[in-house]
Amino acid sequence: MFSFFKKKPKEEAPVVVAEPASVITEPASPAPVAPATIAATVAAAPVAEVVAPKAAEPEQKRSWLSRLKAGLAKTSSNLTTLFIGARIDDDLYEELEAALLTSDAGVEATQFLLDGLKKKVKEDKLTDAEQVKAALKVLLLELLTPLQKPLELGRYQPLVMMITGVNGAGKTTTIGKLAKHMQTHQQSVLLAAGDTFRAAAREQLTIWGERNNVTVISQESGDPAAVAFDAVASARARGTDVVMVDTAGRLPTQLHLMEELKKIKRVIGKGMDGAPQEVLLIIDGNTGQNALTQVKAFDDALQLTGLVITKLDGTAKGGVLAAIAKNRPVPVYFIGIGEQIEDLQPFNAQEFVDALLS
Repeated sequence: MFSFFKKKPKEEAPVVVAEPASVITEPASPAPVAPATIAATVAAAPVAEVVAPKAAEPEQKRSWLSRLKAGLAKTSSNLTTLFIGARIDDDLYEELEAALLTSDAGVEATQFLLDGLKKKVKEDKLTDAEQVKAALKVLLLELLTPLQKPLELGRYQPLVMMITGVNGAGKTTTIGKLAKHMQTHQQSVLLAAGDTFRAAAREQLTIWGERNNVTVISQESGDPAAVAFDAVASARARGTDVVMVDTAGRLPTQLHLMEELKKIKRVIGKGMDGAPQEVLLIIDGNTGQNALTQVKAFDDALQLTGLVITKLDGTAKGGVLAAIAKNRPVPVYFIGIGEQIEDLQPFNAQEFVDALLS
């Protein structure tokens, strides 16, 4: 038998609600939320209308772009140095092919970019290496732009997000950052600790909940689907805007665990028709081509709606986004380049390409 409890100021007695569900940890009082940016749209009346958020402050934007460029420096160096003083010949194309493959752009995306570049060089009669690099930027932008899609808030009450990924991808940390971002858009958030088998995961999510003043529903050694169901029911009763359901990390080859994910998704749907409206896969940007394998496996099992790519700072494998775009173009909602809250930002294809090929 589990009990509910709410953290109250000392002068008030704790409240106990007799309901058979998971432990709900609530913050004592709301805290001010620091300004931040998010590629989300917030609905206003009527529900179907979507209003875009304010643009980031110029100083914030410059700071983000400089951090993004620094984070992708290793990938960028491999791709840009070969254009310095280069002649436009087969040797350049071979070097570019090797650089793209090394950055984990994948065979299909690499061939697509090389074919397009050769055609552009011929049609536009390009003779300068910098012109060729500029043409590559255009082609890469065309390839990545379909991945750019805003995460919409406010269309559902609540918006239920199921968060998945392999072990170590950064799911729990990303959930905490996303919760903070959503609060800046006046969205109330509830977290469900669906990784019921790893105590550290529940504790980590609880810490994020306390830090962000967000309610966390958890249960020790219980059924993750039941925790998710309780979270959706609680959010509907409270009028909460967003529910994020954490899940235990698993490899795509662990078929019984992939089946468990399908069950969690089905049970969430029983708690609310059409939920979860968002199924996100968190990917470690350092995994390279293995990331594409993960996208295919989780998409086949769950029909992913979006990706969050973390740990891109310092990676030489930033080309994996091109591989995803060419083979399984699931939208990339956010990319992460560090540990801080502001280091997780909406994916913008133009910014990403500029950072890679500046």
